[in-house]
Formats: sequence, structure tokens, C-alpha cells
Amino acid sequence: MEVINCSLIKEKAYVDKLENGLKIIVIPKKEANKKYIIWGTNFGSNDNRFIYPETGEEVIVPDGVAHFLEHKMFEQPNGTNSLDVLMALGLDANAYTTNDHTAYLFECSEDDTFYKGLDEFMDYVQSPYYTDQNVEKEKGIIGQEIMMYDDDPGFQLYLDTLQCLYEKHPIRIDIAGTIETISGIHPDILYKCYNTFYNPGNMVLVVSGNFEPEEIKREIVSRLKPNKNIGNITRIFEEEPEKIYKDYAEKTMSVSMPIFMVGIKDKVVPPEEKAKRHMAIEIIMGLIAGKSSALYKNLYENQNIFGEIDSEYEFSKNYAHILISGQSNNPQLVKDMLITEFEKIKNEGINKEDFERVKRKIYGDFVTEFNDVASIGRMFLADSIKEVRTFDYVDKYNDVTIEYTTNVLNEVFNKDKVALSVVKGG
Repeated sequence: MEVINCSLIKEKAYVDKLENGLKIIVIPKKEANKKYIIWGTNFGSNDNRFIYPETGEEVIVPDGVAHFLEHKMFEQPNGTNSLDVLMALGLDANAYTTNDHTAYLFECSEDDTFYKGLDEFMDYVQSPYYTDQNVEKEKGIIGQEIMMYDDDPGFQLYLDTLQCLYEKHPIRIDIAGTIETISGIHPDILYKCYNTFYNPGNMVLVVSGNFEPEEIKREIVSRLKPNKNIGNITRIFEEEPEKIYKDYAEKTMSVSMPIFMVGIKDKVVPPEEKAKRHMAIEIIMGLIAGKSSALYKNLYENQNIFGEIDSEYEFSKNYAHILISGQSNNPQLVKDMLITEFEKIKNEGINKEDFERVKRKIYGDFVTEFNDVASIGRMFLADSIKEVRTFDYVDKYNDVTIEYTTNVLNEVFNKDKVALSVVKGG
């Protein structure tokens, strides 16, 4: 296995790409009390148009297929549910679907329990079982989940923001789809998606804990079923305009106080720059809207905002955006003041002491993630899907200078790339 060292934080990752294309990453943590495994496929809600490798035909699938398929992976021909089996062993097992990947995972403390769980875990992820009957049954279950999110103000705020930023990109679509779109899902569609995207060449398996890298790799390989690497998958996306789709969205829902989200559309940068850009944007957001920033103090003291301002940079291989959210009786004022603050820092320049303070905090937050095997596993999987080297967040730390961060500020934080979404009480 290739050894990737990160000497600054004294961490190592062992990486190997098997003949069938599966990428295995092991991050040993000899002092850890828990063991964590996560197996992900580069298949999320964004992947709704692709070329089916077996026939070369274009396939368009209903919105929500990746999430639906994740739900169905646990059901087995013998009538058992693999999630129940794993939980009965005392494992903390779960699965999730995002815009760009689907993941299956479990965590435990004991060696014996881990390897018993590994048998079931690696069997069900490699054993799809879809019938007309079990697919129809699942539509009712997922339909209830969709209705729950339809009534969730925070989720609707998030979705409305993405629909302001993007005109054509499928990230603007609910990961779970709608009751109407999932009604069109049937076993043939699920098998086509599974056979295309659950190919080992499109998957990454990460383990973290007290493991010997070569030993756990052998255990994993011994449980793999024969499967050839089908190579690169052709995904089809419409070209997304650089400009935002619209600058405002509003909903009336059951909230005691208006909630808002400001979205800023960013461009996609080459893989080698993603971690560096991510750090720069985190620093900018800390300077502009962090709890110690002048803007936050002004908004809070004048009761234009209640609680903290949350900010997040979301990105993957073909999208990137910044989200800033909170509670306010005057969301438009908050948006306007944010834009004013962007321009002020551009004109006056970034204060060196503030820059170094925020930068150190971001570094500390990243290093802290290495104290938890679950955080490590999710981080390495997500970064691998995004084509980011996780250790770049340390190795390129010193490359994130005031000059570089100022360039990112000038490029990204422009009012014509900003949208506001609001959910008000009614």
C-alpha cells in the first residue's frame, strides 16, 4: 500500500487501488478505542443522466433514485434486513446519500464484533435485491420521509437557496426526489444504477482505528465478490451558467421568527486548488461574519440577528457555493450589510492579525477531526469523491497567504453572485 505521510500532525494514510478498481484507504489510530468503516460509491442525487455501460444507451432516471437505492440495499432475499442484523451485533450502523455520493458504514469497539459485522456489511453492499413488491413498499416509506422534509423550514430554506443559485445543475433537486418522481422507480432502473455506479472502480472504502493496514486490506479483499472494473462512467450534465438563476426566494411556513440563507455561487477550480480555496473561503467567512467580527457584533447588538451566523462552503467536482444562514427580522438588511462588508474589506485590505487568528482556528478545527475515527472516515471518503487530498488541508496551510485570500475575496464575493432565501412565519 502507498503510504501518505502528514508529518505536521503525525498522521499516515495507507492507500491502495485494487485490480478491480476499488480504492482502499486505511488511517491507523492505534490509541483509538473504536473501529470505523465506511464504503462509498461516487453516485449521488446529481447523477440522474448517464451512459449505461452495457449498451451505450443514455439513461435518464427519476429524481431520488440514489437515495431510494440506498434504502433498498439492506433488504435481503432471505427476508432479513442487514441494518437490523448489524444493529443486533451491537454495531452503530447507518447509511446516507448526498448530492455526489452514497455511503454505508458502521462503528464498534470490539475486534470480534467488527469482523462479524464486516461479513454482513460487505455481503449486503455487494448483493442488490429489488423486486416489484419490495420497491412498491419502499415508495410509501420514502414518501413519508419526503413529506417530513417538505414541512421542515430549514430544509426548504436550503433547497430554495440552491434553486436561486443554479438554473440547470441537478444540485437544485431534492436528494430524496418528490412523491411524483419516486413513483416512476422500478427494479430495472435500480439494477441499471447499481450495475453502473456500484462497480468497484467507482467506489472507495475507508477504515480507521487500531488496524494493521495490510492485514485489514487482506480481510477486505477476501470478502470481495468477483467484479470487473468497467472504467470511467460517462455522466451527462447540462451546462450551468456562471450567473445565478435568481436573487430572491421566499416561503411562508410555521416559524416563530424569519430564517434566512444567503448563497454565493462560486466557480469550480482544479482538484489541486480545492483544499487551498476552501481554507481561504473559511478564513474570509470568519473575518466577515464570525462571532468576533465587527459585522456580527453590529447585527447582534442592534437585534438585527438572533444567535450565531452559520456559514459553510459546499463543493464537489462540478459545483461550489457558500451558504450563510441565521435568524433575523430583517433578512434583506443582513444581506445588504454582508455585501457592504465584502466591499469594505476589499477596499481596506485584510487585517493581518485577524487573518492569522482565524487561520489558526481553522487549522485547529481540522486537526481536531483526527481525534475521532468516524470523522476521519467520512472526511477521507468525501474528499476522495471530491478529488481532494485530505492532507492538503495541512500541507498547503502555509500557501494560504493574505495575498491569495485577497484574490479569492475579490473573485468570489461579488454582489451579482449573491442570492437570498427567506422563510417567514404565517
